[in-house]
Amino acid sequence: MSNVSKTIILHPNDDVAIARVPIPAGYVIQEKNVTVLSDIKEGHKIALHDIAPDQPLKRYNQIIGYSSCPIKAGEHVHLQNLKMGEYGQVYDFCVDKHTTPKPTEKRTFKGYKRANGKVGTRNYIGILTSVNCSATVARAIEDHFKKRGLDDFANIDGIVALPQSFGCAMDMKGDLMNIMRRTMSGYANHPNFAGILIIGLGCESNQIKDLIQVEGLNEGLMLQHMTIQETGGSQKTFDKGVEIIESMLAEANKYTREEAPASELILALECGGSDSYSGISANPALGVAVDLLVQQGGTAILAETPEIYGAEYILTRRAVSPEIGQKLVNRILWWEDYAKRCNAELNNNPSAGNKEGGLTTILEKSLGAICKAGSTNLVDVYEYAEPVEAKGLVFMDTPGYDAFACTGQIAGGSNIMCFTTGRGSAYGAKPTPCIKIASNNFLWKRQEEDMDINCGDVADGIETLESAGKRIFEMILAVASGERTKSEKFGYGSLEFVPWQPGAIM
Repeated sequence: MSNVSKTIILHPNDDVAIARVPIPAGYVIQEKNVTVLSDIKEGHKIALHDIAPDQPLKRYNQIIGYSSCPIKAGEHVHLQNLKMGEYGQVYDFCVDKHTTPKPTEKRTFKGYKRANGKVGTRNYIGILTSVNCSATVARAIEDHFKKRGLDDFANIDGIVALPQSFGCAMDMKGDLMNIMRRTMSGYANHPNFAGILIIGLGCESNQIKDLIQVEGLNEGLMLQHMTIQETGGSQKTFDKGVEIIESMLAEANKYTREEAPASELILALECGGSDSYSGISANPALGVAVDLLVQQGGTAILAETPEIYGAEYILTRRAVSPEIGQKLVNRILWWEDYAKRCNAELNNNPSAGNKEGGLTTILEKSLGAICKAGSTNLVDVYEYAEPVEAKGLVFMDTPGYDAFACTGQIAGGSNIMCFTTGRGSAYGAKPTPCIKIASNNFLWKRQEEDMDINCGDVADGIETLESAGKRIFEMILAVASGERTKSEKFGYGSLEFVPWQPGAIM
């Protein structure tokens, strides 16, 4: 690090530099001959020249906001002097569309081939609940099998209950119900589940029989359901649930890992607890891995609509058709209206942790977040929890909140996930394994027990994005083949089933 500059200038046209490490007042940024005027935290921005009020400031060679007052060269640029402003968004559909390169070799992983042609990366039996009222019974069944163990069923990764805190007090024909059913159906059909038991109370709005009929779920040995009211009480439901899971074990254990092409992977992309380094190291490195996966014929899902807000034009330029580009714009327009109805502002999206890590505006945050998408074409746009069928880079409309966004992508069929973070995160998902990627060495040293990959050397100028991206891609294949992530080892995933609730709750 001693021979590497303490600042990062991402593009010659940028108005700010980023501090790689804490920088004391008086340090000179040699590239621009600018003296830093005050102590600067790692990840924060420094003005590279004098800036008049109301002038646009660039990072990534893109506008991240406007000066709210005069800014001197060497001054700290953040909340006190950088604001959002009016900007006209121009959507040039398809102008950056290009042909995806062919891979030099075909890559594979070892997964579980299902009867419907999908391939799982894990082999669970799942317990879903149609309503919060049946959550305790579902958890009790999971606990029973944890205590009992599955030593005789070596090919089963576990029995996992995914209780929810909702399922009632909503319009039975509205958008909220449609999203709930779509999400539950996505989990019931997920390739990482060999079997599913659905447990309800019996009188809830989210009726299991309606879910099965509307979503076309196929009942049988490996998809069964019951309610506490019909079964006759909690203990009887627990006993019957244990019996049903017992009946599934032998069938689920028949699945063994087989060689499968990397084209069968559907990768969920998530970032949480982002910082200023996220858009410099972890996110663009993950973008390199996405490009490698797409070259193999695989799929990657970019999500979190409020966290690409202001940068969506980058994706519309890469849309394979004007229709696909417009689908994305329509979701942005929906969110603008939604925020207005809720008396909220999409412009105020960065969290307290984001700001502490050096991110100031939603434009800056979005430009970094969108780097996860790599450079490939946008081939389709999906609503929340819709089944993802396209090959290539797709977008799914979700909130930015990690639990909502990840649940939607898993429901869409993602059988593996990469989650980047700069401030630190403690997330894991079931049934989809989650690879955690640190954006900086400070985080890696502080929270290594939760992180699977470190991209901090990219931020420090020691490793290239291409090298880090290849490491991520290799870990994707290894985890898809059974290598356990740190969140799996700790036991994360049973409390992270959180369907989005955008509608009226009554």
